[in-house]
Amino acid sequence: MADTTPDIVYTTVDEAPELASASLLPIVRFFASAADVTVDTRDISLAGRIIAAFPEYLTEAQRQTDDLAELGELVKTPAANVIKLPNISASVPQLVAAVRELQDQGYALPDYPEAPATDEEKSVRARYDAIKGSAVNPVLREGNSDRRAATAVKNYAKAHPHSMGAWSPDSKTHVSSMTGDDFFANEKSATITAAQAGTARIEFAGAEGTKVLKDGLSIPEGTVVDATFMSAAALRAFLDAQIAEAKDRGVLFSLHLKATMMKVSDPIIFGHAVSAWLAPLFAKHGAALAAAGVNPNSGIGDLIERVEAMPAADKDAILADYSAIMAERAPMYMVNSDKGITNLHVPSDVIIDASMPAVIRAGGKGWGPDGKEADTKCVIPDRSYSTVYDETINYFKETGALDPTTAGAVQNVGLMAQKAEEYGSHPTTFEAPADGVIRMVLASGEVLHEHAVQAGDIWRACFTRKAPIEDWVKLAIERQKATGAQAIFWLDANRAHDRELIAYVTPILAAEGVEGDFQILAPREATRASLETIRAGKDSIAITGNVLRDYLTDLFPILELGTSAKMLSIVKLMQGGGLFETGAGGSAPKHVQQLVEQNHLRWDSLGEFCALGESFTFLANTTGNSRAGLLGKAVDAATQGVLDHDRSPGRKVGQPDNRDSHYWFARYWAEALAVQTEDTGLAAAFAPVAAALAEGEASIVAELAAPRGQAVDIGGYYHPDPAKLAAVMRPSATLNAIIG
Repeated sequence: MADTTPDIVYTTVDEAPELASASLLPIVRFFASAADVTVDTRDISLAGRIIAAFPEYLTEAQRQTDDLAELGELVKTPAANVIKLPNISASVPQLVAAVRELQDQGYALPDYPEAPATDEEKSVRARYDAIKGSAVNPVLREGNSDRRAATAVKNYAKAHPHSMGAWSPDSKTHVSSMTGDDFFANEKSATITAAQAGTARIEFAGAEGTKVLKDGLSIPEGTVVDATFMSAAALRAFLDAQIAEAKDRGVLFSLHLKATMMKVSDPIIFGHAVSAWLAPLFAKHGAALAAAGVNPNSGIGDLIERVEAMPAADKDAILADYSAIMAERAPMYMVNSDKGITNLHVPSDVIIDASMPAVIRAGGKGWGPDGKEADTKCVIPDRSYSTVYDETINYFKETGALDPTTAGAVQNVGLMAQKAEEYGSHPTTFEAPADGVIRMVLASGEVLHEHAVQAGDIWRACFTRKAPIEDWVKLAIERQKATGAQAIFWLDANRAHDRELIAYVTPILAAEGVEGDFQILAPREATRASLETIRAGKDSIAITGNVLRDYLTDLFPILELGTSAKMLSIVKLMQGGGLFETGAGGSAPKHVQQLVEQNHLRWDSLGEFCALGESFTFLANTTGNSRAGLLGKAVDAATQGVLDHDRSPGRKVGQPDNRDSHYWFARYWAEALAVQTEDTGLAAAFAPVAAALAEGEASIVAELAAPRGQAVDIGGYYHPDPAKLAAVMRPSATLNAIIG
């Protein structure tokens, strides 16, 4: 841990955003130093969190501090000013791959115990499991979310529209969800009274007695506490029916989950889909597959890798049967048709908030195994939010694709502070070990919630505290007053949890005298109302819970802007600090692959530019550093310049890439500072920088382009070598000499 906290904390993350940081961060530090602003990093990458979790296995030189824990404390203070880039929310295959890479680099980390037996193995497994899934966001998000497209970004999208697939009324693309016994159907919810407040436990009662699953849960007064379960039998019957129906209807089969954030429930659901799809294989070769350590939750890719290591006779027989099943089933939605990577290969490859908008933007088309686009069955087992995508597809079938040149915008005010709603449920999600009852019991002995479950059912509890809810409603009121836009609370009176939230929302709106400025609509109705509003060129504010915040801040930006990576995301921390997020990272793996193979990084840092401007402005407002405020204004001007002059990265080798956009951003930033008149000293400092960047244009552009088109070595996917990465991402000697 550092001795002092920097003025701005820039997070070290993974994949494409981290590659881009190797180029951008030196520029940011150079400019910030002119205002005596310190910018330093804290490592919240998957590799960094793994290293921090196992100090006793490593040498002194290899050890790292627990930066996530440090930031978790910082965001609870008024001094917090954090720029958070997208980080990996790891599935088990990703976690295992990261551990292997670190081991290959000389880190003597323990293997991930798939079936821990000893106390040591159980301890190791617990530490690894704490790193899986959405381990970062619940720690850092000590405030609610204000997410929207910056005006310059929205104007650019209208002037330079992205491609949109054509929708046909005859499209066979559709959403399929369970009609009963899912999380939506079985949900119970209650708001904790003063008499009930305190602690609680979750326990399972079965034929062999009662076992405590989780103890010491803190539930203050006013907390909305939910409990629900999904029936494994109902899920399996549903999946079997959808697999058969996909073939009957002649569409691709696709499964859309959040097996990274929902790190307990959704990997189990994913595993059911894999075992349902390959049911004949498991029926015939179950013993051999089990002996090889096959776990359907890890996906088809892991299964094939383990089968490939079997003796030739077993391997050939299993692979032949696998090929026969794939030929007999409906064609599957593909992650990579060229490489044969299917929708069910890896749980983290198809993430609903990125995959569903991609299908919708493409006119309802997904990529099939033949490398061609086709209509698809979008399987989203739980109904809680699937209606959003169902209604969007129905709407576009009726009306045709959205026109980005005229569309309005959907902003979002999201309830996410203090692990609100489902994304805070990981420690309280369980797979029923047998038939019995799972219940939540208060310290008084009162049973708050209970469900009769069968072995394999997925039970979860979620908690949403009073202060975040009240802060969320007040933030929504602020945004509506600031914009005058349509404002909708996406809450369903037919859902148990949402009824409890509505009981919070309506009195606050009444007390503020603003009831007439807001609507409360269920997600399906809110989806149609919002689409109709933006089709008319007007704006809407979606006021949502945590998961819908995540889904909608991908769906609408991808339709409006072509990407969600360019969104402005401000988290107003409840203790007065600021957390500035830089957009989504869903396509980051493909970007890394392209860099390594072709030395072209198409990642767009526009979201970071927007966050950076907000961060400097926030710093100026909270500390009185006027130069920081001028840096923020100049960042906004530079961002506008990047957009106005079309300096964003292209997708293909030969086009400008991420590093070129950083050069232009630095140049426009310096020019804006050089011409401002509020601080002559700052102008004098940056005038020669701006001149040097302009005079060096030809050399810089040529030096950036020279290495393109050839494979590069960055020393690792999850844990790149800093020196190698810097060499790749800062290839211009001229630019480096100017920036320093």
